[in-house]
Amino acid sequence: MRITAGEHRGRRLRSPKGARTRPTSDLLRQAIFNVLGARIQGARVLDLFAGTGALGLEALSRGAADVTFVERDRAALASLRTNLAGLGLSSRARVVAQETLAALDGLARAGERFDCVLLDPPYSGGLALRCVETLAPGGILSQNALLFVQAFHKTEVPARAGVLSQVWRRRYGETRLTLYRKEGACP
Repeated sequence: MRITAGEHRGRRLRSPKGARTRPTSDLLRQAIFNVLGARIQGARVLDLFAGTGALGLEALSRGAADVTFVERDRAALASLRTNLAGLGLSSRARVVAQETLAALDGLARAGERFDCVLLDPPYSGGLALRCVETLAPGGILSQNALLFVQAFHKTEVPARAGVLSQVWRRRYGETRLTLYRKEGACP
């Protein structure tokens, strides 16, 4: 697995052995960032269920101002920290070693705001929908916020949830990518 574009294009990323972590493929990362385009430049990014950090590291490579990575698995956290250090990106990153819903609550209480949220939960367990519902009030979303959801293609997520409106959706094999925009945001 490699960074696909930007300052660190072609650099390899480490991932833990085994099937507990499902890194986002190069094809899906390219699709996500093709849709986000220049909006990633200077953005404050939140990478939920970060795993090895592939999505957030791609965002940093493409010019994001900073990324907050949320992950609880110890092996994935070790890979994430190794990747950050190896790419020299630790100063533009924060790692929250916590369960995602609890981390969202803590970030909201701390008054954090993000321009882009990248959500890639495990495909089973209904976490995609629960996270969309948790983010729906928009408390941690900046005025121009985007939410990118990566989920199993049969997972249903709403067209609208709170201040979030679905603006783009596409299937890639077993995965469906869905993009939400906070209402009132600039296109």
